[in-house]
Amino acid sequence: MALVRLRGPNAADRPAAWRRSLSEVLAVAGTAPWLWMVLTPKAGDRAVSPVPLRDLLELLGARPVAIAVQLTLNLLVLAAFGAALPVRFAAMAGPARVAVAAACAAASIELAQYALHLGRVTSVDDVLVNTACAVFGALLTRRWWKSPQVTGKSAEQADR
Repeated sequence: MALVRLRGPNAADRPAAWRRSLSEVLAVAGTAPWLWMVLTPKAGDRAVSPVPLRDLLELLGARPVAIAVQLTLNLLVLAAFGAALPVRFAAMAGPARVAVAAACAAASIELAQYALHLGRVTSVDDVLVNTACAVFGALLTRRWWKSPQVTGKSAEQADR
C-alpha cells in the first residue's frame, strides 16, 4: 500500500501504481523461495548436462513422484518472474522479450549452481524448462501488459 501511495498520489495514477507495485511483489515473492531452493547445497559433486532434452528424457524413466517434483520445481522457478516482467516493464511486453530475459536469468541460475559447487546438476534442460514456463507465465498476464506503442508513450514514461 505504501508503494501505491508513493507512486500514485493522485486518484488517476492509482491503477498504474497498483499494477506496478503488485507485479514487483509477485516477481519477488513468487521467485525468491524457488531460487532459495535451487541454490541450496546438496550432497555430491557438481555435474554438467549440456545436451538438450537428455535430462528430460531420462526423467521419464524415473518414479512418478520424482518426475512431479523435478518438473514442478523447474516450472515454478521463473513462472512469477515471467508473469510480472511485462506487467511491470512495458518494454518487455512480448513473449520473445520475456523468453530472452528468462533464458538469461535461468542460465545465470545454472551458472551459479556450477560456480558455487552446490552439488547440483547444471543442465541446459533446466534453462529450457525455466524459460518456457516464464513465457507461459507472461502469457497468462497478457491482458495487463501495457505496450508503449498502444499508449503512445515511451517505455520509460509507461513504467513510471
